[in-house]
Amino acid sequence: MNSVRERIGFVVGDGHSMNAAVAITKIVAAEVAGVRQVWMNQEYLDTLTIFAASAARTSAVSMGTAVIQTYPRHPLALAQQVLALNDIAPGRLRLGIGPSHRSVIEGIFGLPQTKPLAYMREYVEVLRAILWEGKVDHHGEFFNVVVTSPSTPRIPILLSTLGEKAFRLAGEIADGALSWLCPIPYLLRTAMPALQKGAASAGRSVPPPLVGHVLVALTTDRNSAMAAGHRLIDIYTRYPFYVNMFTRAGFPTTVGGSAPDSLVDSLVISGNEDTLAARLSELIGSGLDELMVTLLPVVDSADEQARLLHSIGGL
Repeated sequence: MNSVRERIGFVVGDGHSMNAAVAITKIVAAEVAGVRQVWMNQEYLDTLTIFAASAARTSAVSMGTAVIQTYPRHPLALAQQVLALNDIAPGRLRLGIGPSHRSVIEGIFGLPQTKPLAYMREYVEVLRAILWEGKVDHHGEFFNVVVTSPSTPRIPILLSTLGEKAFRLAGEIADGALSWLCPIPYLLRTAMPALQKGAASAGRSVPPPLVGHVLVALTTDRNSAMAAGHRLIDIYTRYPFYVNMFTRAGFPTTVGGSAPDSLVDSLVISGNEDTLAARLSELIGSGLDELMVTLLPVVDSADEQARLLHSIGGL
């Protein structure tokens, strides 16, 4: 990935109110606009099913999950879906996975969430053996899997990352680190060194790519941009993992409280298309490997999405 455009991905939706047909339409529109990669998280809808349907209507756009929750889905079951999707759209999937949050895994799914980092390490070990080696004979603390795979597509496996330990783990075992709502200074000063340390400890000469995440409000009205930013970011103050990360990043936040305006300013790019293009190029030049871009609708979401896609596609 050399050009700025190839390193910028469009986030299809927030996952909370997304309609599957709408998501597919957005992915098609992204490819038509020249966007090279799209990302989608896993909430109420099955992302890989949406990607499979989108693959039939597109030909080149890369599709990444950011992220699929690991606890509700056995790695072998996930691998089965991934293998089928790769047959439909060879080489176009990037598989982002993460442990989610205790309030989700235990509170909604009713599953115990214990030792999330140890669980993630073992999960990736099983998943990589299936997707990259074609054979698993694993007997661990969390999984006992013995199986062979009909193919080895070597799908990139990326990890969700918020804290230093997660970035170090990604550096050790993953093909990329997916951040979400992490301020850019935190990524450059804290996450990147942790990713490099993890890679070095595993004997990897080059750390895997770090994917940053930014929010975009296509407006020159600061108050509108601030309100749009709060609507999304305030949702994440419910989760202790995010509150801890925000606080460590220099933006003290309390669980269930409103995000500081300074945090919103740090995460939201506002302005016109020229401002957006300049800022995205600047961020890529700062040391980040890639960026995921989430649109914050302000007045007309359809128009603003079209303008955002055109901007990314024109980089």
